[in-house]
Amino acid sequence: MRNLLAAAVLAATMPSSYAATCQATSPKNTVALVELYTSQGCSSCPPADRWLSQLPSRIDPSRAVPLALHVGYWDYIGWKDPFAKREFNDRQTHLAALNRSNTRYTPGVFVQGRDSNWSQQNAFDAQVRAVNQRPAVATITLDKIETADGKVDVRAHAELVAPSAAKNPRMFVALVQNGISTKVTAGENRGETLANDRVTRAWSGPLPLGTRNVSLTVPSTAARDLSLVAFVEDDTGVLQALQLPLSSCS
Repeated sequence: MRNLLAAAVLAATMPSSYAATCQATSPKNTVALVELYTSQGCSSCPPADRWLSQLPSRIDPSRAVPLALHVGYWDYIGWKDPFAKREFNDRQTHLAALNRSNTRYTPGVFVQGRDSNWSQQNAFDAQVRAVNQRPAVATITLDKIETADGKVDVRAHAELVAPSAAKNPRMFVALVQNGISTKVTAGENRGETLANDRVTRAWSGPLPLGTRNVSLTVPSTAARDLSLVAFVEDDTGVLQALQLPLSSCS
């Protein structure tokens, strides 16, 4: 929800220590986690990047939490994606296997851990609505937000509504950034200035359910427009998601 807002101007612009009391709790229905696997070295990815940037204006954040996870397996073409992480390569491999596929590609979109076609708007929107209609089987709370010395610390709590409702449940917490602009000087997008939003800059997990104190490092280039994202998944897919923008508490 847009009223689930939180703390801080960070990194180079933030004071040496800052704390806020903002918090967010997931609703009683299921929120869709939308994962875009993308790369700045992929010429077919910019349209999907723009689609993800526009998603919050079409689908309320109380219904869908978008994440851009940059992968590095196209770096060999000539441009090393500065936001790629090996964990995201591995996660896409995991999700492909969950969908009984051995193929990774970009751009690739998953909703609740399931394949989705981002270019077919009606089908995608229907997939999100179907997720939203499910009663939540997990609850997530983010609170005790503190920033200091280039880190965001958060207390994350996750629990199942019914203990038997999930198989091998675990929690992830991420820090995402909007408003990134990159001049690409090599590879398939050479000469382009790419705009990226919802870029995952820090990642923690898998974590056991319960209450966890998570510390995420803020990259030196991530000064503003940051959000926390948490989600719970099990061996069948994503169960619940929650986001907490860090832009409104002062």
